[in-house]
Amino acid sequence: MIISRREARELCFKIVFEYDFYPNPELDAQLDLFLEQQPLLTEEDRAEIKTKAQDIFSKMEELDKEISEKTEGWAVQRMSRVDLSIIRLALYEIHFDDDVPVRVGINEAVELAKAYGGDESPKFVNGVLGRLVKGIDE
Repeated sequence: MIISRREARELCFKIVFEYDFYPNPELDAQLDLFLEQQPLLTEEDRAEIKTKAQDIFSKMEELDKEISEKTEGWAVQRMSRVDLSIIRLALYEIHFDDDVPVRVGINEAVELAKAYGGDESPKFVNGVLGRLVKGIDE
């Protein structure tokens, strides 16, 4: 990959954010369009990011179920779309990406929340992820 992991994660966050705004049949087309508009990406970068995004999409129901079960009073429908997208991405990376240690996943999520969320987003994202990963081996 030519771009950094952080840059790839940020692009993936933006793609995950779009998930709730497009019906399933349009997701792949929107994903391709988004990636085509990123001039610094190589074809390898595009392929890796697309594969990761599609895998996240395929696990979205599972991720949302876990988020809902472990966050009393904060159903996914009530969360800000930015915060939810960050949490979904981080939870996916923690569970399914062996190259991302738990602490790194949480830290990167908090950094995304600082950049894209509201004033309370970093604290909220950190708290939710803390609940979600409680008991997961580092």
